[in-house]
Amino acid sequence: YRTGDLARWTAQGVLEYVGRGDAQVKVRGFRIEPGEIEAVLTQHPGVAHAVVTTWEGQAGRQLVGYAVPAGADVAGGDELRAFAAERLPEFMVPAAIVTLDRLPLTPNGKLDRAALPEPRITGRAYRAPRTPEEKSLCELVAEVLGTDRVGVDDDFFELGGNSLLATRLTSRISKVLGVSVSIRKIFESRSIAEISRTVRNASTSSRPRLRKMKRSGQ
Repeated sequence: YRTGDLARWTAQGVLEYVGRGDAQVKVRGFRIEPGEIEAVLTQHPGVAHAVVTTWEGQAGRQLVGYAVPAGADVAGGDELRAFAAERLPEFMVPAAIVTLDRLPLTPNGKLDRAALPEPRITGRAYRAPRTPEEKSLCELVAEVLGTDRVGVDDDFFELGGNSLLATRLTSRISKVLGVSVSIRKIFESRSIAEISRTVRNASTSSRPRLRKMKRSGQ
């Protein structure tokens, strides 16, 4: 009989409960088990309890984590995201992690997900585009993601990008900038500054080489 419960063996040989297999969520085209992310977050010495859920925002559905500190030393959201990024694939790292004194519970003692506070999902510290290419690309990314402002250090996928939106971005780059960039390059480049360099390199490599012409009579 399959219970639907997920578990894993720890390094100490202990069978650890991870979560329910039927509690999967789909984010950016990936099926994700939140319990796996929660198990990783609770490995941090500063985290006693963790919950991972999804929120719908301007950039679409994104993963959000909530952590209860294990003691007086409170780990910040950025620290916990970095901790998770070292142990999980990129698509499983929450876009934001909120620290709480305690998790909200229902009268029955179960997690009250409806009472979890709305997260502030923001990009990195804003840095304005410096070149016409970066300016055009920031505008295209903002258009594709449906957001107001995009900086050159922002990560396309942290802002809510996915494979479908990456395809749409490559199409807009081709139409507006006249440069062909593969979806794979978008995944590899990630930040707007890096994508801009990819666009610039693709533009340079696509230009025909100039041949030295011999003058008549020579």
